[in-house]
Amino acid sequence: MLNRLTDALDFQAQALSLRSERQRLIASNIANADTPGYVAREMNFAQALRDATGAGTTTTMLAASQPGHIGANPGAHGGASFSTLSYAAPSQTNLDRNTVDMDRERASFADNTVKYEATLRFIGAQVKTTLSAITGQ
Repeated sequence: MLNRLTDALDFQAQALSLRSERQRLIASNIANADTPGYVAREMNFAQALRDATGAGTTTTMLAASQPGHIGANPGAHGGASFSTLSYAAPSQTNLDRNTVDMDRERASFADNTVKYEATLRFIGAQVKTTLSAITGQ
């Protein structure tokens, strides 16, 4: 029983952490909208969540053979792994080679915000239900 509770909360915590990382990535794109040559980044959220929860074990992990190498799983601490980040395809050509599409970034930011808040509410409801079951109310 306890494992099911912690597994469900762990999943939601991973999702919340990845939503936060995605928000940071989108904000970075927006902040660099006027930077010449800046290439916008995107996150494959579904793949990142599969990687974070262990459901997507098909990716090849590299061994850190030297002390200065990046660890085998760069997304282990809540960040996105390199396999889930990609470059955004430019929606239109710009003279300064900047690929940030502000309409797409604003829509992604709003969508991610709603999903972040929904995850927070789900965690809150889960904790409230668990507390109610424990106290017998």
